[in-house]
Amino acid sequence: MKNVTDSFVSLGHWPSAGSFGFNTDILATNPINLSVVLGVLIFFGKGVLSDLLDNRKQRILNAIRNSEELRGGAIEQLEKARARLRKVKMEADQYRVNGYSEIERERLNLINSTYNTLEQLENYKNETIHFEQQRAINQVRQRVFQQALQGALGTLNTCLNNELHLRTISANIDMLGAMNERTD
Repeated sequence: MKNVTDSFVSLGHWPSAGSFGFNTDILATNPINLSVVLGVLIFFGKGVLSDLLDNRKQRILNAIRNSEELRGGAIEQLEKARARLRKVKMEADQYRVNGYSEIERERLNLINSTYNTLEQLENYKNETIHFEQQRAINQVRQRVFQQALQGALGTLNTCLNNELHLRTISANIDMLGAMNERTD
């Protein structure tokens, strides 16, 4: 933090006060560069991100609507099954002597299968909603990561010149040589 304040304090002490110059102290300029990059990312990425989220929200809402329609169809089937159950009950009264237990089993199987179908449809709806939410979150994460990576690469490419690049490589080679000497 001292380097940042020193770079601002030293602005008044430049020998060429009337001309334009570059601050080559990379530690002092990084916070400024990072704040500019983050500001640009937030400004331009906000619209893209909100569009992606709105599109994903519409897809999820469509999936919910489809699930609700399926649920409505299942309820309609349940009503038909109940009507059939009432019919079966009337027939059961007629055939009680011949096979009351068989009819009762059919009624229970019908009710169980209907409730199982409703549970499966409800589970499918919940899984679909969860899956769509996860997919939306993953897509947004990937998009933000890609944009941040592109911004960082752009910043690195604009900040590194050949001399600085060669000095960085030389320093890294020296560090590797020092590490090899320690291990020997």
